[in-house]
Amino acid sequence: MADTAVTWLGHAAFRVDSPGGRRIYLDPWLGNPKCPEAERSPERVDVLAVTHGHGDHVGETVELAKRFGCPVVAQVELREWLGRQGLEDETTEAFNKGGTVEKAGVRFTLTDAKHSSACPDGTYAGEAAGFVVEFENGTTIYFAGDTCVFGDMQLIGRIYEPDVAVLPIGGHYTMDPREAAVALELLGVKRCIPCHYGTFELLAGTPDELRERAPDVEVIAPEPGETVTV
Repeated sequence: MADTAVTWLGHAAFRVDSPGGRRIYLDPWLGNPKCPEAERSPERVDVLAVTHGHGDHVGETVELAKRFGCPVVAQVELREWLGRQGLEDETTEAFNKGGTVEKAGVRFTLTDAKHSSACPDGTYAGEAAGFVVEFENGTTIYFAGDTCVFGDMQLIGRIYEPDVAVLPIGGHYTMDPREAAVALELLGVKRCIPCHYGTFELLAGTPDELRERAPDVEVIAPEPGETVTV
C-alpha cells in the first residue's frame, strides 16, 4: 500500500493523502499568509478535522464542508457550533477526548491539549484537543494541535505509539522548540513535522532550533505547499 503523503499548507493547516486515496484536511485555514495560492481552493476533500475553535484553525471549514459534502470531525461542542453554521448535524462526527471515530476508512482519536478554545463569534467551543490519526496501512500521526508541552504526552506515546508527531513550535501562543523537544522525549517518537511557526513575527521558533534541542529526532520541515511521505 502507498505511503501517507503530508502537505504543509502553512500555519497549522495540513492536507494528508492517505494510502487508500482519501484526502484529509486538518485545521484548514487556507487563507493564512503562508498558504500557496494554488492550495487555497481544493479540488477534493474527503474529510475535515478541526482541533479547536480559534479562527486560525477553523478557517474555511464551513465553506469546504458545504462545497464537498464531506464529514467534519471535531470535539462535540465545536461540532455543534459548526452545525449551527449550516452544516448537517451529525452526532457520529461529534466526539470527545479518548473517543475514536472512523471516516472514509481513517480513524481519528481525540487527545488532550493544553490551550484555550472559542469559536470565531466567541461561542464556547469545548476544550482544545489534538488528533491521533491512523491510516489504512497502520501509519499513525499525532497532530498535537495548539498546546504547550504536558506530562500526559507520555501516555499518548504509550497508548497510540505514533510514527510521527506534528507539533507547534512557534512559541507565544503554543510551545516553542525548547518545550517541543521535551514533548518529543515524552512521546518517544523519532520523526517530527513542526508547524505553527513563521506565520507572524510573534511565532519565532524555528525547525533549526528544534533540531539543536532534539538531535536524535528527524525534524522534517517542508516548505508551505511541499509534500513529504511518512
